[in-house]
Amino acid sequence: MSISSISDRQFEIIQAAGKILSSSGVSGLTIKNLAKEMGFAESAIYRHFDSKETIVVAMLIYLADNMDERLGKVISNRNTPKENLDAIFNDQFVFFSGNPHFVVAVFSDGLMEASPKINAAILRIMQAKMKHLMPIIMEGQHQGYFTNAIPTEELMHIILGAFRLQMFKWRIANFQFDIFERGKYLMSNISTIIQPCKN
Repeated sequence: MSISSISDRQFEIIQAAGKILSSSGVSGLTIKNLAKEMGFAESAIYRHFDSKETIVVAMLIYLADNMDERLGKVISNRNTPKENLDAIFNDQFVFFSGNPHFVVAVFSDGLMEASPKINAAILRIMQAKMKHLMPIIMEGQHQGYFTNAIPTEELMHIILGAFRLQMFKWRIANFQFDIFERGKYLMSNISTIIQPCKN
């Protein structure tokens, strides 16, 4: 499955499933509740997805492919590596502020080890991020924007770890703070941390 293979009706089901995840968690996401949310018969849901698992997998794959497409557009050869790093994360924070249910899908209890298919879909999300982030960090280190004291891959892990922690804190705070403003503050601090040491 890919973003291009998801039909309009399937996307509506994914969005409705996201709302249920946000309000009721994984336990509340049932085909019965989903049909009620959409005003459908349960059989109508099953015409598009054969289980709750396939709905969650489709949601995560949509997120991965959408992220890959978005990040590819915000990166520019005219930008410095630091500007591209900021552009990536600003885009992420803007997207998630308007689509918090995708954060719920990634961080909900019971999803991380629920099934091999869900794990593979979450891995696809991580790979989409790393695909765009790794070259920026490498270029930034080469040009002297980012420290070379830390290997590129480890620097990427530090940045992604800080991002994931911020998103998790937003999730458990029930989205009660401005993730875009908090995210900009986080990236400002990360930029300070990863700058080369000055003699």
